[in-house]
Amino acid sequence: MDIYKVGGAVRDALLGLPVRDRDWVVVGATPEAMAAQGFLPVGKDFPVFLHPRTREEYALARTERKTARGYRGFAVRASPEVTLEEDLARRDLTVNAIAQPADAAGTDGLIDPHGGRRDLAARVLRHVTDAFREDPVRILRLARFAARFADFTVAPETMELMRGMVADGEVDALVPERVWQELARGLMERRPSRMLEVLRDCGALARLLPEADRLWGVPQRAEYHPEVDTGVHLCMVMDMSAALDAPLPVRFACLCHDLGKGTTPADALPRHIGHEQRSARLLQGVCERLRVPVECRELADVVAREHGNIHRSTGFDAAALARLLDRCDAWRRPQRFADTLLACECDARGRGGHEAAAYPQRPRLLAALRAGQAVDTAAVAQEAAQRGCKGPAIGAAVQAARVRAVEAAGVA
Repeated sequence: MDIYKVGGAVRDALLGLPVRDRDWVVVGATPEAMAAQGFLPVGKDFPVFLHPRTREEYALARTERKTARGYRGFAVRASPEVTLEEDLARRDLTVNAIAQPADAAGTDGLIDPHGGRRDLAARVLRHVTDAFREDPVRILRLARFAARFADFTVAPETMELMRGMVADGEVDALVPERVWQELARGLMERRPSRMLEVLRDCGALARLLPEADRLWGVPQRAEYHPEVDTGVHLCMVMDMSAALDAPLPVRFACLCHDLGKGTTPADALPRHIGHEQRSARLLQGVCERLRVPVECRELADVVAREHGNIHRSTGFDAAALARLLDRCDAWRRPQRFADTLLACECDARGRGGHEAAAYPQRPRLLAALRAGQAVDTAAVAQEAAQRGCKGPAIGAAVQAARVRAVEAAGVA
């Protein structure tokens, strides 16, 4: 058997980037031969094995033939007769279709039948063959790579191919779990706005996330948003979330915080009164459709509903601050509230000319939270109960104590 390093490990080494994961393709082997050498089979749809010592993935060389719609509609052929060139030809992008013998060092022995090195030098993402059209997941993967390699462009013929795939309904056959998986990975890349732009350019965003696609071309008040276009603002917010190294739930909240602006009545523009509640309602549909994890869903809901109030909170007194903290469930879930504030900072700084601006709401509200948390609520509740208070009255006494603590801390 012959073993080759393939895909991202070769690509990233050629780009001078750290190589995190290494994938290998094995030519001339059978599953029985791999098992005899101690490799552990793990593949469900095609033969993939874990190395007995390194635990890296080794896949038998294979070809794929389209049999039905969607990314699962393939017949896979993996046999000792499949060549390395046949295996590379089924891959998505030329920059991912470069191989290197396992025992080679540096750039020795590179096998590049589709011009991947040329496209790396030109900073171009290009499909390998027309077989690209057979797997709609590749649209999402390309968009994710565009977010990672922000200075790469998409080859015009590849963009046309993706547009044809969308028009043919291939994207509609994607299962929710795979869409979320690729979107989530793209959100965590260096420039997530590029993922949105590529998906929008080929028409896939309108099919996968129409609530976000509607934001482009929607105006907003220039005194608050110099960039005016809501879709442009969304891209700036997404890139700010990456610049601030936000975790996935915060980035997803940033993606969904303004969805309601896409449904503002035309006669109300450029104002977007009540868009926060509309955003929260639309968000629920997105989360159900894509089966978004609970942590992401709950944070995005708080941010959608309350980001306007958080922005305005510099003028709130102690009582209003305590009510805001209540609505955000900050007393019980302080870390989620801290993530809420980070998402709001991304929103505030994701505007033209505001990228380097301070966001005083964040330290002020965190200070208010700390002051309120210092209250001995059990003692307050006990004292209220001794005075004959019950139920809501005890809750009101606890809230009043928190308001006094916030006021005493000088936050309001």
